[in-house]
Amino acid sequence: MKYPNIKVQLTGEDGNAFAVIGAVTKALRAERVPKAEIDAFRNEAMAGDYNHLLRACMAWVDVQ
Repeated sequence: MKYPNIKVQLTGEDGNAFAVIGAVTKALRAERVPKAEIDAFRNEAMAGDYNHLLRACMAWVDVQ
């Protein structure tokens, strides 16, 4: 996991891909992750289907 110290609560989200990406992006920004890294996360997250999105989130942050 790229940022194991950043925890993101995704259980209870409405299942909307944009809400999931937004929650992770917000957490990355709050921890002052460089914009280029956030852009890389967003590109990776949007590169496939919903399952790919969830795997990408788990690869970048601690999803709870």
